[in-house]
Amino acid sequence: MKLPLSGRSLTAGAVAVATLMTGGSVAGAASASEHAASASGPAAVAAAPDIPIANVKAHLTQLQSIAVANGGNRAHGRPGYQASLDYVKAKLDAAGFTTTVQRFTASGRTGYNLIADWPGGNVDQVVMAGSHLDSVSSGAGINDNGSGSAAVLETALAVARSGHQPAKHLRFAWWGAEELGLVGSRHYVNSLGSAGRAKISGYLNFDMIGSPNPGYFVYDDDPTIEKTFKDYFAGLGVSTEIETEGDGRSDHAPFKNAGVPVGGLFSGADYRKTSAQAAKWGGTAGQPFDRCYHSSCDTTANINDTALNRNSDAIAYAMWELSR
Repeated sequence: MKLPLSGRSLTAGAVAVATLMTGGSVAGAASASEHAASASGPAAVAAAPDIPIANVKAHLTQLQSIAVANGGNRAHGRPGYQASLDYVKAKLDAAGFTTTVQRFTASGRTGYNLIADWPGGNVDQVVMAGSHLDSVSSGAGINDNGSGSAAVLETALAVARSGHQPAKHLRFAWWGAEELGLVGSRHYVNSLGSAGRAKISGYLNFDMIGSPNPGYFVYDDDPTIEKTFKDYFAGLGVSTEIETEGDGRSDHAPFKNAGVPVGGLFSGADYRKTSAQAAKWGGTAGQPFDRCYHSSCDTTANINDTALNRNSDAIAYAMWELSR
């Protein structure tokens, strides 16, 4: 997640040329009873697959290794970002997705978005999930935003494993240069034109979903998308709150500003958990949701497995439910 405008020292100018080319756990994994609860919830929950937390964490381990091998980060215009994109693209290509790499420039460096389309479905009704793949330059960015990137990737791979063929068209995206001001996602939205934007029936954004002192926050933008996520968490007996900390600070903003229905999930950044939130969700009151936000300690040790697991499963639930 990008810093608020007042906290950014970098500005992102983007003139884009599109090119087509073809941990430690703090809380432990969600319990078996929780999975059983989700399976006994609304019918669409049972239809969506469980997203294996081990697979999501394996992607995070790979992103951590990429950062370590490339100067400690996966930032825009750096080798670690390119290696991260190559890793995700290879997984999607092998699973049968049609992938597109979209190029842009920001702050004098070349950046890339990765778009993956699952064959089939009505291309005039697109359900899209996305996350930013870049980190800040100070660290590996495993919660921000390896967590969202890994969960979206594993959901896409679950689509392929299941052979899911919904009525609507499924699209997944990994954005570049979010940390410089939503540059990649803004370029993508602008590149679609009004006709392309009108075909997206919903964009779902996932930026920081494994925070070590987590909250369960749901975007309150599009009512249908919001209700879909709230229904999922209600089936688990998990209370949610409206997401306010990151409002306008992540990649849903360009879509929302262009009139596309948006929604998403968030587990908290540098805001501090209140006593009421700690009573509801556990964790430590008075401490940030993510004490390693935009820091070198945002590694695989900076992930809460329960939050990552619940949010990953919620992504799959929403993609299945909204693409009927």
